[in-house]
Amino acid sequence: MLARKGLLPDGFLLTRLAEDQNQPNRSRFRSQRARFITKTGSCNVAHKNIREQGRFLQDVFTTMVDLKWQHSLLIFTSAFLCSWMLFAMIWWLVAFAHGDLEPRDPNGEPGPIPCVTAIHSFTSAFLFSIEVQVTIGFGGRMVTEECPLAITVLIIQNILGLIINAVMLGCVFMKTAQANRRAETLIFSRNAVIAPRNGRPTFMFRVGDLRKSMIISATSKQFPLQVIRRTVTAEGEVIPVCQLDIQVENPLRSNGIFLVSPLIISHTMERGSPLYELSAQSLASEDLEIIVILEGVVETTGISMQARTSYTPEEILWGRRFVSIITEEDGRYCVDYSKFGNTVPVRMSSLSAKELDQTRGVQEGVSEPQPQGWGLVRAGRGGFRRGGRACDSSAPQPWYAQSEKPEKEVEQKGQKKMVQLEVIGRQIEEDGLEDIND
Repeated sequence: MLARKGLLPDGFLLTRLAEDQNQPNRSRFRSQRARFITKTGSCNVAHKNIREQGRFLQDVFTTMVDLKWQHSLLIFTSAFLCSWMLFAMIWWLVAFAHGDLEPRDPNGEPGPIPCVTAIHSFTSAFLFSIEVQVTIGFGGRMVTEECPLAITVLIIQNILGLIINAVMLGCVFMKTAQANRRAETLIFSRNAVIAPRNGRPTFMFRVGDLRKSMIISATSKQFPLQVIRRTVTAEGEVIPVCQLDIQVENPLRSNGIFLVSPLIISHTMERGSPLYELSAQSLASEDLEIIVILEGVVETTGISMQARTSYTPEEILWGRRFVSIITEEDGRYCVDYSKFGNTVPVRMSSLSAKELDQTRGVQEGVSEPQPQGWGLVRAGRGGFRRGGRACDSSAPQPWYAQSEKPEKEVEQKGQKKMVQLEVIGRQIEEDGLEDIND
């Protein structure tokens, strides 16, 4: 689309055509699947059987701004023509009631002063209506003091003409300065990719800005990815359009996006992600659509803008990665937009992220095993003893922590006596010394 409009060089279009030819044959046999957001960002939704059409007339300005250009120009022209014709009829009636349209003898006595000079027919009244509303004032026709009604009509036409000018010119200005026009120079990669990044399967796409003026106040939070898919609830209710939000990653603490050069936006397919169970085999049969939205403020005008696109399963490439398009030449960075959507294959498993976690032994609800069994326990200053007590879930304590030391039960004369390990260590040490002395 951008290449056809002349915003991108022909090389970019040729690269896109080459990408389409290199795509697998599955694109030739795939069925035409409906999508909510087209690649150009427009909403692919048709509203039918709307009974309350009068609601659109309650917001005339927004309705006129949302109309197509041909319809807006038709309304613009019709509004002025209708107002000119209406007041031309009023001026003609005023002249007819006052008798200004009666024929005069040029050689006879002058007649009464007319309400509007030089009005002899409906055509002259129409010309006078245009002169009043557009404030041209050729000087041949003017309102006199003879008719107060003519002065009143002049005031009403001037006020109504100013209102029509303000509304019509405001609609034209808003249509030319709409924020979606700025979005025409924001481009997204035609295909998204799934490739490993930091050992995890990652969904990625590329976005770039063709203008030198910046998109300010754009953050990674302004990249909400919405997955639209058909789901069935536990009660059996079929939800044809279920929207799920997934967040993208940004390594910056400020969470800001400096869109001075094309960026690769990524989403890690981990537990909790709607793409967690997506594999290379199930990708072709999935009925989903990933919608990408970029929001920001235009630096030159300060108007908020929004750019949109979407990716269907046929446009998501498994096991490929975007090539680098930024080089350094003569002390400045250069971006080669002819390689904007180029990808290269990478080694990647066809399993889903969930299956990869299961093969690695990472399962839901399974905690790390706790160490149990026999071991040597430091007792007192110089002894060790064996114990079979299982280690509890708390953090291990040092042997010299007296408050946490276990106690040993010693039976003496039918009574249980609690003896600290420190005492046992001293007894063992004394017994050892006695044996040495003997």
